[in-house]
Amino acid sequence: MAKKDIRAYNVEQLTELFKDINEPGFRAKQVYDWLWAKRAVNFDEMSNISKKLRDYLNDNFAINAVQISELQISSDKTIKCAMKLHDNYVVESVLIPHQTRYTACISSQVGCSLTCKFCATGKLKRMRNLNADEIYDQVVLVKNTALEKYGSQLTNIVYMGMGEPLLNYSEVLRSVEKITSPEGLGMAAKRITVSTAGVAKMITKLGDDKVKFNLALSLHAATDEKRNFIMPINETNSLDNLITSLNYFTDKTGSRPTFEYIAFKDFNDSIDDAKDLLKICKKVKSKINIIEYNPIDDGEFKQTSKERLKAFTDFLEKNGVVCNVRHSRGKDIDAACGQLANKNKLAAELLK
Repeated sequence: MAKKDIRAYNVEQLTELFKDINEPGFRAKQVYDWLWAKRAVNFDEMSNISKKLRDYLNDNFAINAVQISELQISSDKTIKCAMKLHDNYVVESVLIPHQTRYTACISSQVGCSLTCKFCATGKLKRMRNLNADEIYDQVVLVKNTALEKYGSQLTNIVYMGMGEPLLNYSEVLRSVEKITSPEGLGMAAKRITVSTAGVAKMITKLGDDKVKFNLALSLHAATDEKRNFIMPINETNSLDNLITSLNYFTDKTGSRPTFEYIAFKDFNDSIDDAKDLLKICKKVKSKINIIEYNPIDDGEFKQTSKERLKAFTDFLEKNGVVCNVRHSRGKDIDAACGQLANKNKLAAELLK
């Protein structure tokens, strides 16, 4: 039989477990501290735990720790990490260095089920959801990479890697709880952004749960017709429904969402498209990140020109919309937005 994942237990459950085997309750806190704050990857590291208890834990439990199997470093210093899971699946995480911040872009699923036309991850089959400790591990490993390679602390986290976070709702929220906990990494919730392709009922649930982190919506088109074409999820989550859920989210949390908008050549980059986007911005208190498109293998879209991008953003800004242009990072190692597709040696070996 497979050993149980000990990180699925909270302190109270560990306390009860240890009482059943006549171990003092305080051992639970010690083990919990090793698992999360110290990120022990095996029980033998737990130096203040008796050998008898370590042997019991080794016999009955596993620490399904994530490991970095491959690092790729871009010419712009972006680092892509291929992360090996305990069952040999692979996900990718990215460290994005900037002048004033170091951001971890992490995954929430193995693959993705949404099939967005512009995204390389959407071409992969969704194999399974990640659990909270696997998401947490990604952050810790990227954090350690930032310290090792650049001598800098991690400042921000974005759930914008592989998968749709809101289709793994409970584990994503558990991971945020652990990342922000003093018993975990102690990061501020406002340093975390969860990005969704648009699951209206789960955005509403975020409002009901009064989450403290930031929310971003991958919009990419401002009419249902165009959004249906590039993002099939819109067929069951129309713009009107998303607008309603976003306003509910803001009312409940006091937080304004960010719209992410990739500019595709001759598809969504005209002034008419900007006018459609402006209509949405007038209905939702928000800001916009305009993102440079990163071409993918067999992709049907192209990057818009600098001139059209400037005209598009100038129109929005003249009409009072807060608008930031995000230039691509890590394109030469397929680490940029929409490019994560497990192009790494381990994934290639596993597919043989």
